[in-house]
Amino acid sequence: MNKLLAMEVFVQVVDAGGFTRAAENMKLPKATVSTLVQSLETTLAVKLLNRTTRHVSVTPDGAAYYERCVRILSDVRDTEESLSCTQLNPSGRLRVDAPTGLASEVIIPALPDFFARYPGIQLELGCSDRPVDLLEEGVDCAVRGGELEDSNLIARRVGTMHYITCASPAYLARHGRPAHPSELTRHRCVNYFSARTGKVFDWDFTRDGERIQVPMEGHIALNDSYAYTAAGLAGLGIVQMANFMLEPMIRAGRLVSILDDWANDPMPVHAVYPHNRHLSAKVRVFVDWIAELFPSHPCMGKSSA
Repeated sequence: MNKLLAMEVFVQVVDAGGFTRAAENMKLPKATVSTLVQSLETTLAVKLLNRTTRHVSVTPDGAAYYERCVRILSDVRDTEESLSCTQLNPSGRLRVDAPTGLASEVIIPALPDFFARYPGIQLELGCSDRPVDLLEEGVDCAVRGGELEDSNLIARRVGTMHYITCASPAYLARHGRPAHPSELTRHRCVNYFSARTGKVFDWDFTRDGERIQVPMEGHIALNDSYAYTAAGLAGLGIVQMANFMLEPMIRAGRLVSILDDWANDPMPVHAVYPHNRHLSAKVRVFVDWIAELFPSHPCMGKSSA
């Protein structure tokens, strides 16, 4: 038995919550994953996992062994990287998840630069406005906007998103242009709701020390950035979205910015990864690259159109 491989498999089974997902993440046959964990249990003479047809859980002995395995595997990787060129030339598969709009409008257009720097990395970029479970889904790193709620993640702030309030010319021609945030309650507005909780996000406005938070009761709510933008273009109501999504449409005359003398709360952007996931060279260089990219982006470095 390859003891290090067996330990890696065991850690992945615990992280993923099952043998099937662990096998998929490691690109190994499920039978191999099961055999390696059973061999570990035989060698150690302890039961590491409780198994049922639908669920896998860690025994007390398994939990203690898991913590030791995570530390040992991390030390092994640190040693290997310190004695190799991977720190300067990282390579291999890197799974990253990012919000759809941020990935499409900011990250992907800049990727030629990333691959020119790190040609050995094979990037798998998941694009979704749904927050993923990094451990269960085998994600090395995620880019997330907003305040973080998961204490099991290590976070590095890498940028800031700024927001604009807009409407289509056709909508403004029909309903008029609000001069103050309080007038939004008399308008049709397009809401955005959390894919995780279903909560509809309020809108906020600040000017000269005055702060107004407007609870939006629009007739439509969406949870995808491109669908949300499409609703604004279709004249379904006023929208409030990150400026890197809306500024091209404002310049083209397809949307008109409103309430320009009011500021909206900026949203922090973080790169996150699990506490027990080794920060490999390829994750480190991607996070460093993102931290360099975002502040230099023409939209993410300013607050208005």
